Amino acid sequence: MSIQHVRDNRKIDPSQGERRPDGSPDDNNRIEIGPTHLAFDEWAAAGLTPPNLDAMRLYRLNRIIAGLAARDLDAVLLFDPLNIRYASDTTNMQIWNTHNPFRACLVTADGYMVVYDYKNSPFLCDFNPLVREVRSGASMFYFANGDRTGDAARNFVSDLDEIMSTRVGKGRRIAVDKIMVHGYQALVSGGFQVVEGEELMEHTRAIKGPDEILAMRCAMHACEQSVAVMEREAKPGMTEDAIWAHLHAENIKRGGEWIETRLLASGPRTYPWFQECGPRIVQNNEILAFDTDLVGVYGMCSDISRTWFLGDGKPSQEMIDDYRLALDHIEENTALVAPGVHLRDLTFKGHQLPDSYVGGQYSCRFHGVGLCDEWPLVAYPQEYVEGAFDYTLQPGMMLCVEALIGRDGGPFSIKLENQLLVTQDGVENLTSYPWDDRLMGR
Repeated sequence: MSIQHVRDNRKIDPSQGERRPDGSPDDNNRIEIGPTHLAFDEWAAAGLTPPNLDAMRLYRLNRIIAGLAARDLDAVLLFDPLNIRYASDTTNMQIWNTHNPFRACLVTADGYMVVYDYKNSPFLCDFNPLVREVRSGASMFYFANGDRTGDAARNFVSDLDEIMSTRVGKGRRIAVDKIMVHGYQALVSGGFQVVEGEELMEHTRAIKGPDEILAMRCAMHACEQSVAVMEREAKPGMTEDAIWAHLHAENIKRGGEWIETRLLASGPRTYPWFQECGPRIVQNNEILAFDTDLVGVYGMCSDISRTWFLGDGKPSQEMIDDYRLALDHIEENTALVAPGVHLRDLTFKGHQLPDSYVGGQYSCRFHGVGLCDEWPLVAYPQEYVEGAFDYTLQPGMMLCVEALIGRDGGPFSIKLENQLLVTQDGVENLTSYPWDDRLMGR
């Protein structure tokens, strides 16, 4: 089944007031977060079409309903804030929620959605009529309940049981993505058959609908505008932190949400990779490399990497050679992507790194992307596990293609990454940010 409309329970009358290009209310005091007028103006100038948010939300709910039906499940119970965002398009203190799971979202097999929110903020879901109820009581962690956490979990499951009885009768086969120990024990004791929910949600989220693709195009543009400001401001003599702060500021100016990591490094701190930015002062004629990991407008993740040469001199030949190797890795592996291609082929075909670079290679060749880094992960041959990702690419999937080029024990790394869309007949590169001319030897 799928949900076609929700006219019987609308919370916002779309005929009232001005609307923004994505269909959301143009209300200066609105509760719903979203892109700023700066972002809308930039998208209009670039000829980009924003998503229709009502259509995007309905597509996502119908994807969940279809996933439940395919697995013979009565409901899915979500605690991961990004899964809650996918189902309900609502947010509440997302970063705090990642380590204090006070929110939950239940979607039953008939498409009935209940959000369990912070008890003082039920109004945060009012803009989305697909959320049929808002309740509280999902805070089953020690900080919130102390030594009575087990009681809180049992109360939550009792409330859940009442909803399930009303919506699905005696069915208690429920998928759960992430849950605290007391919550899991209470579900099992309450007669629920708990099955893996991450598999359901990762596969559900993997295929993007038309409006999700529009949202990602807009998010990518906003990200690249922000990166351009960071590149314009980045100079020797600045700290890594000061450079990185420009990306954060520009993301927020456009209605973006947060950045998941601090992966910007300079000079010798680029090897080994995964050193996050700090107070180091960038020296003249050094490498600066970064990975955006940027959760931007509409909660969409724009995950691209670039490496720049900063200074008044010229890059070394070693820098130019390694940059060329990174470009070859990106371009040849991008050419592998097409619908029907097995994920195994993305590991073992295409560009393979010379032995002297294997020690410094990235943690994966490709990974999925949407609201964050998502399924699947495509490993390098040395880390490939048979049967872990036995699937093929489908139209609507989005992937990031990675290159991390660092010679064993070398003085620097080159980090490059593009974001791709699997189309009906091939692949589209969603990334337009230019490569570094000087590192290309120009």
